[in-house]
Amino acid sequence: MSAAVLLTDLLALAVLAGVSVAAHRLVEDLRTLPPAGRPVHPGPGAPVSVVVPARDEALALPHLLRSLDAQSVRVAEVVVVDDDSQDATAAVARDLGARVLPAGTPPSGWTGKAWACHVGAASTSGDLLLFLDADVVLAPDATARLLEAHRQHGGLVSVQPHHRVPRAYEQLSAFFNLVAVMASGAFTRSPRRGEPMAFGPCLLTSRADLVRAGGHEAVRAEILDDAALAAAYARAGLPVWCAVGGDVAQMRSYPGGVRRLVAGWSKNIASGATAADPAATLTTVAWVSTHHAVAVGAALSLLGTVSDLAPVGSPVVWGLAYAATALDVRRLLRRVGTFRWWTWLLFPLPLLAFDLVFARSLAHTSLRRSVRWRGREVDLRGSKREVA
Repeated sequence: MSAAVLLTDLLALAVLAGVSVAAHRLVEDLRTLPPAGRPVHPGPGAPVSVVVPARDEALALPHLLRSLDAQSVRVAEVVVVDDDSQDATAAVARDLGARVLPAGTPPSGWTGKAWACHVGAASTSGDLLLFLDADVVLAPDATARLLEAHRQHGGLVSVQPHHRVPRAYEQLSAFFNLVAVMASGAFTRSPRRGEPMAFGPCLLTSRADLVRAGGHEAVRAEILDDAALAAAYARAGLPVWCAVGGDVAQMRSYPGGVRRLVAGWSKNIASGATAADPAATLTTVAWVSTHHAVAVGAALSLLGTVSDLAPVGSPVVWGLAYAATALDVRRLLRRVGTFRWWTWLLFPLPLLAFDLVFARSLAHTSLRRSVRWRGREVDLRGSKREVA
């Protein structure tokens, strides 16, 4: 191999390394919830009302509701808003002690989840509102730590739960999870410049601040209601603070099979790209592109070595680049989910899944102007965050 080819390879890898360093600045502060502060005594005057919007969540709800029952700081009430479920969601919730409200048909211009959260919040009495997705599971000290985070930061406290992915097909969520936290721009140490981001599975706010931000009525048509809610808080001059779940808050999003996983990520990944901070989005795109470059470069270099084709690049250089990239993916994945060893070692496979689902999501959001989720068509034409 000529010195010129080797130099070209090294220059290319230097560029890729520079992009990787810039991208890592977006996740240099993957913080978790602070330790619980001064004790909060449980009792009938507990300040937190929990609202769980649920549509066909009979299998997930027992895990969440039992974890709420085991909290070191008791909550005042748990309200499950049944969003026209076709399974035993309502019966399961009642059997486990939650109060169940039927959401009814969302009014025109409302998404199902935003309406369910609106109905649930209106029916509760606590000074603080904790909105939880049905697939979240909390550690016993989670409520205490959420309260401490809200005491320190105020406004909207948001947690992206640690993603549990026990089955092989669920490993395909790897790059979706990484892109979500990276493009959010919520985990840098430098001050944010664009709109804040929030994560919908776990949100804690005071009732007064929610009203001041316009409530869920302000985000009634948004497919990304969490990002839109964060923007509403910012417009009202209220802070938004984010954390990752670690061992405090976990979730399993797509236990229903590959089709549910594809539908779930198709629903919001392309829209999320338009809602995120532009600088963070561009850096994240560049970071994902480096993974494509390393995967292709390593494959072509290996192919040239084992075949009669002319070698493309140095196998040693690209092999080292592949190993370094895989280990970097491993380090990041350990912070966001329970991904297996072969997910990071064979990172081009979940990367290809990301490409295909992103393309599908882009087609649905930019061409069809609608996405389908849990048997319901969501019209994006009324959303301010649809893909242009």
